[in-house]
Amino acid sequence: MNAKKILVVDDEVAILEIMAEFFKMKGYAVSTAKTAEEALIMLGREAFMVMFLDLKLPDMDGITLCKRIRRDNLIAVIYAITGYTNFYNLMDCRAAGFDDFFVKPVDMNTLLKAADDAFEKIERWKVEKYDLM
Repeated sequence: MNAKKILVVDDEVAILEIMAEFFKMKGYAVSTAKTAEEALIMLGREAFMVMFLDLKLPDMDGITLCKRIRRDNLIAVIYAITGYTNFYNLMDCRAAGFDDFFVKPVDMNTLLKAADDAFEKIERWKVEKYDLM
């Protein structure tokens, strides 16, 4: 089985660094992108089955990014992370294809549980036999 790869997309460099370091310490392979466009380029080169996307990005909002990802990947587990929240954001996130929604600041152990659960779900689905991870 290939490495369990996570993609984190956030325009705040400090958040990218913290999340990347934390997930790497927990055994995950982590790639980061500061913009939606950078994320889309990375997704064109390799598959990620678990993603954490900030909703407020400089070039494209996370909801639009999620919709674009979902066009090609219905199986990946995609989480929204935002500092701005309201009921409508949650409904927009669900409609866009996000699997869950976290509000900053979020405890890293909560995100770790989300990633662990996502890879467990993917394992149950036997997605790795299709070489998507």
